[in-house]
Amino acid sequence: MGIDIPLAVGSFLVAIVIGLTGMGGGALMTPMMMLFFNVPPLAAVSSDLVASAIMKPVGGAVHLRRGTVNLRLVGWLCAGSVPAAFCGVLVARAFGDGAQVQQTIKYALGCALLLAVAGLVAKALLARREGAVSEDVGQIVVRPIPTLLVGMVGGLVVGISSVGSGSLIIVALLMLYPALKANQLVGTDLVQAVPLVASAALGHLLFGDFKLDVTTSLLVGSIPGVYLGARVSARAPGGIIRALLAVVLLASALKLLDVSNTVMFWILGVAVAAGVAGWSLLRNRGGAKVGVGGEVAEGAEPPGSGVEPGVPPGSVR
Repeated sequence: MGIDIPLAVGSFLVAIVIGLTGMGGGALMTPMMMLFFNVPPLAAVSSDLVASAIMKPVGGAVHLRRGTVNLRLVGWLCAGSVPAAFCGVLVARAFGDGAQVQQTIKYALGCALLLAVAGLVAKALLARREGAVSEDVGQIVVRPIPTLLVGMVGGLVVGISSVGSGSLIIVALLMLYPALKANQLVGTDLVQAVPLVASAALGHLLFGDFKLDVTTSLLVGSIPGVYLGARVSARAPGGIIRALLAVVLLASALKLLDVSNTVMFWILGVAVAAGVAGWSLLRNRGGAKVGVGGEVAEGAEPPGSGVEPGVPPGSVR
Protein backbone atom coordinates (compact mmCIF):
# COMPACT_ATOMS: atom_id res chain seq x y z
CA MET A 1 0.00 0.00 0.00
CA GLY A 2 1.81 3.11 -1.27
CA ILE A 3 1.16 6.79 -0.62
CA ASP A 4 -0.18 8.79 -3.57
CA ILE A 5 2.01 11.91 -3.24
CA PRO A 6 -0.04 14.20 -5.54
CA LEU A 7 -3.23 13.21 -3.69
CA ALA A 8 -1.52 13.88 -0.34
CA VAL A 9 -0.40 17.33 -1.52
CA GLY A 10 -3.92 18.13 -2.75
CA SER A 11 -5.45 17.05 0.55
CA PHE A 12 -2.91 19.20 2.44
CA LEU A 13 -4.00 22.32 0.56
CA VAL A 14 -7.71 21.54 1.01
CA ALA A 15 -7.19 20.83 4.71
CA ILE A 16 -5.65 24.28 5.24
CA VAL A 17 -8.89 25.79 3.91
CA ILE A 18 -10.89 23.52 6.25
CA GLY A 19 -8.89 24.64 9.26
CA LEU A 20 -9.17 28.31 8.30
CA THR A 21 -12.87 28.47 7.47
CA GLY A 22 -14.51 25.27 8.73
CA MET A 23 -15.67 24.71 5.15
CA GLY A 24 -14.54 22.75 2.14
CA GLY A 25 -14.10 19.22 3.53
CA GLY A 26 -16.39 17.12 1.38
CA ALA A 27 -17.14 20.11 -0.82
CA LEU A 28 -13.53 20.27 -2.04
CA MET A 29 -11.88 16.98 -1.08
CA THR A 30 -14.43 14.68 -2.71
CA PRO A 31 -14.62 16.56 -6.05
CA MET A 32 -10.81 16.79 -6.09
CA MET A 33 -10.53 13.01 -5.87
CA MET A 34 -13.17 12.49 -8.56
CA LEU A 35 -12.05 15.16 -11.03
CA PHE A 36 -8.24 14.94 -10.74
CA PHE A 37 -7.53 11.41 -9.47
CA ASN A 38 -10.36 9.42 -11.11
CA VAL A 39 -11.63 7.99 -7.82
CA PRO A 40 -15.19 6.58 -8.25
CA PRO A 41 -17.85 8.77 -6.60
CA LEU A 42 -18.95 6.33 -3.88
CA ALA A 43 -15.34 5.44 -3.04
CA ALA A 44 -14.45 9.15 -2.91
CA VAL A 45 -17.33 9.88 -0.51
CA SER A 46 -16.50 6.88 1.71
CA SER A 47 -12.75 7.53 1.87
CA ASP A 48 -13.21 11.26 2.47
CA LEU A 49 -15.60 10.67 5.37
CA VAL A 50 -13.29 8.16 7.07
CA ALA A 51 -10.34 10.54 6.65
CA SER A 52 -12.42 13.46 7.98
CA ALA A 53 -13.39 11.45 11.06
CA ILE A 54 -9.68 11.37 11.95
CA MET A 55 -8.78 14.85 10.64
CA LYS A 56 -11.52 17.05 12.13
CA PRO A 57 -10.71 16.33 15.81
CA VAL A 58 -7.30 17.92 15.17
CA GLY A 59 -8.81 21.27 14.22
CA GLY A 60 -11.57 20.94 16.80
CA ALA A 61 -9.07 20.43 19.62
CA VAL A 62 -7.29 23.67 18.71
CA HIS A 63 -10.54 25.64 18.96
CA LEU A 64 -11.55 23.94 22.22
CA ARG A 65 -8.31 25.09 23.79
CA ARG A 66 -8.97 28.65 22.56
CA GLY A 67 -12.51 28.70 23.95
CA THR A 68 -14.13 29.41 20.58
CA VAL A 69 -16.69 26.60 20.86
CA ASN A 70 -20.31 26.73 22.09
CA LEU A 71 -20.83 23.25 23.51
CA ARG A 72 -24.63 23.66 23.87
CA LEU A 73 -24.86 24.33 20.14
CA VAL A 74 -22.66 21.32 19.50
CA GLY A 75 -24.95 19.11 21.60
CA TRP A 76 -28.18 20.11 19.83
CA LEU A 77 -26.62 19.85 16.38
CA CYS A 78 -25.24 16.37 17.08
CA ALA A 79 -28.58 15.15 18.47
CA GLY A 80 -30.01 15.62 14.99
CA SER A 81 -27.01 15.05 12.76
CA VAL A 82 -25.49 11.83 14.12
CA PRO A 83 -28.48 9.50 13.48
CA ALA A 84 -29.37 11.35 10.25
CA ALA A 85 -25.83 10.90 8.88
CA PHE A 86 -25.95 7.13 9.37
CA CYS A 87 -29.36 7.04 7.68
CA GLY A 88 -27.92 9.06 4.79
CA VAL A 89 -25.51 6.23 4.02
CA LEU A 90 -28.44 3.83 3.77
CA VAL A 91 -30.26 6.25 1.48
CA ALA A 92 -27.19 6.42 -0.77
CA ARG A 93 -27.04 2.62 -0.95
CA ALA A 94 -30.76 2.45 -1.72
CA PHE A 95 -30.09 4.23 -4.99
CA GLY A 96 -28.63 0.97 -6.32
CA ASP A 97 -25.22 -0.41 -7.30
CA GLY A 98 -22.84 0.01 -10.17
CA ALA A 99 -22.78 2.89 -12.65
CA GLN A 100 -26.27 4.11 -11.73
CA VAL A 101 -25.48 4.80 -8.07
CA GLN A 102 -22.15 6.39 -8.99
CA GLN A 103 -23.84 8.79 -11.41
CA THR A 104 -26.62 9.56 -8.91
CA ILE A 105 -24.12 10.39 -6.16
CA LYS A 106 -22.12 12.51 -8.61
CA TYR A 107 -25.17 14.63 -9.48
CA ALA A 108 -26.29 14.79 -5.84
CA LEU A 109 -22.85 16.08 -4.90
CA GLY A 110 -23.00 18.72 -7.65
CA CYS A 111 -26.38 19.95 -6.36
CA ALA A 112 -25.06 20.01 -2.79
CA LEU A 113 -22.13 22.18 -3.89
CA LEU A 114 -24.51 24.63 -5.58
CA LEU A 115 -26.40 24.86 -2.28
CA ALA A 116 -23.12 25.52 -0.50
CA VAL A 117 -22.29 28.37 -2.91
CA ALA A 118 -25.75 29.86 -2.41
CA GLY A 119 -25.23 29.57 1.32
CA LEU A 120 -21.92 31.44 1.18
CA VAL A 121 -23.56 34.28 -0.76
CA ALA A 122 -26.42 34.37 1.73
CA LYS A 123 -23.90 34.50 4.57
CA ALA A 124 -22.18 37.53 3.07
CA LEU A 125 -25.46 39.40 2.58
CA LEU A 126 -26.70 38.49 6.03
CA ALA A 127 -23.47 39.58 7.70
CA ARG A 128 -23.69 42.93 5.89
CA ARG A 129 -27.34 43.47 6.84
CA GLU A 130 -26.81 42.55 10.47
CA GLY A 131 -23.69 44.68 10.72
CA ALA A 132 -21.62 41.63 11.73
CA VAL A 133 -22.24 42.37 15.42
CA SER A 134 -20.36 39.90 17.60
CA GLU A 135 -20.80 38.82 21.16
CA ASP A 136 -19.13 36.37 23.48
CA VAL A 137 -19.51 32.72 22.49
CA GLY A 138 -20.99 31.86 25.87
CA GLN A 139 -23.73 34.54 25.62
CA ILE A 140 -25.50 33.10 22.56
CA VAL A 141 -29.09 32.07 23.34
CA VAL A 142 -29.46 28.58 21.88
CA ARG A 143 -32.62 27.82 19.87
CA PRO A 144 -33.00 24.04 20.36
CA ILE A 145 -35.60 23.01 17.75
CA PRO A 146 -34.22 24.98 14.76
CA THR A 147 -30.70 23.85 15.70
CA LEU A 148 -31.84 20.23 15.90
CA LEU A 149 -33.46 20.49 12.46
CA VAL A 150 -30.29 21.99 10.97
CA GLY A 151 -28.36 19.03 12.37
CA MET A 152 -30.82 16.52 10.90
CA VAL A 153 -30.80 18.03 7.41
CA GLY A 154 -27.04 18.53 7.45
CA GLY A 155 -26.41 15.02 8.70
CA LEU A 156 -28.55 13.49 5.97
CA VAL A 157 -26.70 15.43 3.25
CA VAL A 158 -23.31 14.50 4.74
CA GLY A 159 -24.22 10.80 4.85
CA ILE A 160 -25.22 10.83 1.18
CA SER A 161 -22.58 13.09 -0.35
CA SER A 162 -19.95 13.89 2.38
CA VAL A 163 -20.77 17.59 1.77
CA GLY A 164 -22.35 19.72 4.45
CA SER A 165 -20.47 19.18 7.72
CA GLY A 166 -18.88 22.57 7.10
CA SER A 167 -20.20 24.23 3.96
CA LEU A 168 -23.93 23.90 4.68
CA ILE A 169 -24.12 23.66 8.47
CA ILE A 170 -21.84 26.62 9.13
CA VAL A 171 -23.99 28.83 6.88
CA ALA A 172 -27.17 27.65 8.61
CA LEU A 173 -25.55 28.42 11.96
CA LEU A 174 -24.78 31.95 10.86
CA MET A 175 -28.38 32.50 9.80
CA LEU A 176 -29.65 31.24 13.17
CA TYR A 177 -26.95 32.95 15.24
CA PRO A 178 -25.66 36.02 13.35
CA ALA A 179 -23.96 37.31 16.52
CA LEU A 180 -21.36 34.53 16.43
CA LYS A 181 -17.93 35.72 15.33
CA ALA A 182 -16.14 33.98 12.45
CA ASN A 183 -13.71 32.03 14.65
CA GLN A 184 -16.59 31.00 16.93
CA LEU A 185 -18.52 29.66 13.94
CA VAL A 186 -15.48 27.74 12.72
CA GLY A 187 -14.70 26.30 16.15
CA THR A 188 -18.28 25.26 16.94
CA ASP A 189 -18.72 23.75 13.49
CA LEU A 190 -15.47 21.78 13.59
CA VAL A 191 -16.31 20.25 16.97
CA GLN A 192 -19.91 19.33 16.04
CA ALA A 193 -18.59 17.79 12.82
CA VAL A 194 -16.50 15.24 14.74
CA PRO A 195 -19.37 12.90 15.86
CA LEU A 196 -21.35 13.76 12.71
CA VAL A 197 -18.58 12.66 10.35
CA ALA A 198 -17.74 9.68 12.57
CA SER A 199 -21.33 8.43 12.26
CA ALA A 200 -21.32 8.83 8.48
CA ALA A 201 -17.87 7.22 8.27
CA LEU A 202 -19.06 4.19 10.26
CA GLY A 203 -21.95 3.79 7.87
CA HIS A 204 -19.66 3.94 4.86
CA LEU A 205 -17.22 1.47 6.44
CA LEU A 206 -20.12 -0.98 6.79
CA PHE A 207 -22.07 -0.26 3.61
CA GLY A 208 -20.01 2.04 1.40
CA ASP A 209 -16.92 1.62 -0.81
CA PHE A 210 -14.05 2.44 1.55
CA LYS A 211 -10.53 2.43 0.02
CA LEU A 212 -7.71 2.16 2.57
CA ASP A 213 -4.97 3.38 0.21
CA VAL A 214 -6.95 6.48 -0.80
CA THR A 215 -7.79 7.29 2.83
CA THR A 216 -4.17 6.89 3.95
CA SER A 217 -2.98 9.34 1.28
CA LEU A 218 -5.66 11.82 2.36
CA LEU A 219 -4.62 11.60 6.01
CA VAL A 220 -0.92 12.11 5.26
CA GLY A 221 -1.72 15.51 3.78
CA SER A 222 -4.84 16.58 5.64
CA ILE A 223 -3.77 16.17 9.29
CA PRO A 224 -0.88 18.70 9.13
CA GLY A 225 -2.94 20.90 6.81
CA VAL A 226 -5.98 21.22 9.08
CA TYR A 227 -3.75 21.81 12.11
CA LEU A 228 -1.94 24.63 10.32
CA GLY A 229 -5.20 26.19 9.14
CA ALA A 230 -6.81 26.02 12.58
CA ARG A 231 -3.76 27.61 14.22
CA VAL A 232 -4.00 30.74 12.08
CA SER A 233 -7.80 30.89 11.73
CA ALA A 234 -8.24 33.38 14.58
CA ARG A 235 -6.01 35.90 12.80
CA ALA A 236 -6.58 35.19 9.11
CA PRO A 237 -9.07 37.28 7.07
CA GLY A 238 -11.63 34.61 6.26
CA GLY A 239 -13.58 36.78 3.80
CA ILE A 240 -11.07 36.45 0.96
CA ILE A 241 -10.73 32.71 1.56
CA ARG A 242 -14.52 32.27 1.47
CA ALA A 243 -14.71 34.23 -1.79
CA LEU A 244 -12.11 31.97 -3.40
CA LEU A 245 -13.84 28.95 -1.90
CA ALA A 246 -17.13 29.98 -3.49
CA VAL A 247 -15.49 30.12 -6.93
CA VAL A 248 -13.87 26.71 -6.49
CA LEU A 249 -17.13 25.18 -5.22
CA LEU A 250 -19.06 26.61 -8.18
CA ALA A 251 -16.52 25.24 -10.68
CA SER A 252 -16.56 21.82 -9.01
CA ALA A 253 -20.37 21.72 -9.02
CA LEU A 254 -20.56 22.60 -12.72
CA LYS A 255 -18.03 19.90 -13.62
CA LEU A 256 -19.87 17.28 -11.56
CA LEU A 257 -23.11 18.22 -13.35
CA ASP A 258 -21.35 17.63 -16.71
CA VAL A 259 -21.41 21.27 -17.82
CA SER A 260 -19.06 21.89 -20.74
CA ASN A 261 -15.82 23.79 -20.16
CA THR A 262 -16.90 26.73 -22.34
CA VAL A 263 -20.18 27.19 -20.48
CA MET A 264 -18.43 26.70 -17.14
CA PHE A 265 -15.90 29.47 -17.84
CA TRP A 266 -18.67 31.84 -18.94
CA ILE A 267 -20.64 31.15 -15.75
CA LEU A 268 -17.55 31.60 -13.58
CA GLY A 269 -16.68 34.84 -15.34
CA VAL A 270 -20.16 36.26 -14.84
CA ALA A 271 -20.21 35.11 -11.21
CA VAL A 272 -16.83 36.69 -10.41
CA ALA A 273 -17.79 39.95 -12.14
CA ALA A 274 -21.12 40.06 -10.26
CA GLY A 275 -19.36 39.30 -6.99
CA VAL A 276 -16.79 42.08 -7.44
CA ALA A 277 -19.49 44.57 -8.45
CA GLY A 278 -21.71 43.59 -5.51
CA TRP A 279 -18.84 43.77 -3.03
CA SER A 280 -17.84 47.24 -4.30
CA LEU A 281 -21.45 48.41 -4.01
CA LEU A 282 -21.76 47.12 -0.43
CA ARG A 283 -18.44 48.62 0.52
CA ASN A 284 -19.44 52.04 -0.75
CA ARG A 285 -22.78 52.03 1.07
CA GLY A 286 -22.90 53.08 4.73
CA GLY A 287 -20.00 53.93 6.98
CA ALA A 288 -18.72 50.41 7.70
CA LYS A 289 -15.65 48.96 6.13
CA VAL A 290 -16.96 45.75 4.66
CA GLY A 291 -14.51 42.98 3.84
CA VAL A 292 -14.89 40.30 1.23
CA GLY A 293 -17.63 37.94 2.29
CA GLY A 294 -19.63 40.63 4.11
CA GLU A 295 -17.39 40.98 7.12
CA VAL A 296 -17.06 44.31 8.91
CA ALA A 297 -13.41 45.21 9.17
CA GLU A 298 -11.84 45.25 12.60
CA GLY A 299 -12.08 48.64 14.23
CA ALA A 300 -14.98 49.76 12.00
CA GLU A 301 -18.34 50.79 13.38
CA PRO A 302 -21.21 48.40 12.53
CA PRO A 303 -24.17 50.26 10.99
CA GLY A 304 -26.55 51.53 13.62
CA SER A 305 -24.47 50.34 16.52
CA GLY A 306 -23.90 53.75 18.04
CA VAL A 307 -20.48 52.60 19.25
CA GLU A 308 -17.30 54.39 18.32
CA PRO A 309 -14.58 52.32 16.59
CA GLY A 310 -12.22 50.78 19.10
CA VAL A 311 -14.42 51.62 22.12
CA PRO A 312 -15.93 48.60 23.96
CA PRO A 313 -19.72 48.74 24.41
CA GLY A 314 -20.71 50.22 27.76
CA SER A 315 -17.38 51.94 28.40
CA VAL A 316 -17.32 55.53 29.72
CA ARG A 317 -15.29 58.09 27.80
